[in-house]
Amino acid sequence: MRLAVLGGGGFRVPLVYGALLRDTAKPRVEEVVLYDVSPERLEAVSHVLRGLAAGHDDPPRVHVTTDLDAALRDASFVFSAIRVGGLAGRTADERVALELGLVGQETTGPGGVAYGLRTVPVAVRVAERVAALAPRAWVINFTNPAGMVTEAMRRVLGDRVIGICDTPIGLVRRAARALGLDPARVSPGYVGLNHLGWLCGLTYEGRDVLPRLLADDAALRRVEEARLLGADWVRSLGALPNEYLYYYYFAREAVAAGAGRTRGESLLEQQDRFYAAVRARPGDALAEWRRARQERDASYMAEARDSADAGERDAADLEAGGYEGVALALMAAIARGEPATMILNVRNGAAVPGLPDDAVVEIPCAVDGSGVRPLATSPLPGRFLGLMQQVKAMEQTTIEAALTGSSGLAAAAFALHPLVDSVTTAHRLLDGYRARIPELAAVLPG
Repeated sequence: MRLAVLGGGGFRVPLVYGALLRDTAKPRVEEVVLYDVSPERLEAVSHVLRGLAAGHDDPPRVHVTTDLDAALRDASFVFSAIRVGGLAGRTADERVALELGLVGQETTGPGGVAYGLRTVPVAVRVAERVAALAPRAWVINFTNPAGMVTEAMRRVLGDRVIGICDTPIGLVRRAARALGLDPARVSPGYVGLNHLGWLCGLTYEGRDVLPRLLADDAALRRVEEARLLGADWVRSLGALPNEYLYYYYFAREAVAAGAGRTRGESLLEQQDRFYAAVRARPGDALAEWRRARQERDASYMAEARDSADAGERDAADLEAGGYEGVALALMAAIARGEPATMILNVRNGAAVPGLPDDAVVEIPCAVDGSGVRPLATSPLPGRFLGLMQQVKAMEQTTIEAALTGSSGLAAAAFALHPLVDSVTTAHRLLDGYRARIPELAAVLPG
């Protein structure tokens, strides 16, 4: 099988290749094509992959290209992890919002709207090239905002594009381990949108054990999300929220925590150091990548954890792996017909009552050689469903604005976001992002 990785010069691409190296079942990915707009980044990542492949028998062959069509042609799977505007765009996503007293985060809050506005047109063009050159390929989308981008790409590819994220499975693992259970033997009652969801139930041997977890102080302290949001609050909700809900439930604290260096600014500095080090010492590429990865993982959502006094990330979380494991499991289930249940971003249909049929939601799905089937969820209480409906309306307005170039719809998308406090502020956000992100200004010229 041939895997095309879009955003192939990205820092986390070695995680995907490492997962492929560990996969020995047949059929397996035998050829990987890395596509990126930056030849320099492709070269750096190629050095890291060579280091990872050393000592492995028959590792997947790696090719690099800056030609999108060459990367897509004859692909069995396409893994999309592009960042339109690069990390410089991310820093603007965060800073423009913070300067207006709003949450500054790349996918949650106005930064996610700005990110979506400039990314959706590119993602749709990618989908059109996939349809033309590899119509039987499955597209696994990790490009953020993942739910919004997946929904836009579905207009071209339908069910053959699936969005993935590692935060839901991380939450499920933590909840199961806190109760001393094997994460592989629990069934999660998870429902939401990407970066906005809740673990509403956790079934083990036919019983929902989530109430037992919520009632146990010591067990809750072992769950990062409960430390982040507070045991009393998660008990009030009757569910364990995805960690990104910190930005909704503790918006003022999140804004205050963002007064210093933002996550994007830190990552930009870290990755500049990494790519510069590899250019200077290609033979040390793998060691440099591992050092930078450890620093990156340890600092994930550090500003929120520090603000909430949630402590350091659990070592088990860092070792368990993330989106690369989700991507590999999804490919294995489809290519080898290995049945699995996974939390994915897919078309709603009737799975989540109260949301449009065509909305992309993040829910458990049955996956096998025939594809992906969303599983029905229990009706949600208003405290969850209302927020999902408002955020989904914002996402769908953002998609329309991006595809039509409508500044009016773009301003409406900002105004519809629950973390934006006035229509006037929405227009100021649009003006600020247009002034600082050329890729967004090209989509919405005025």
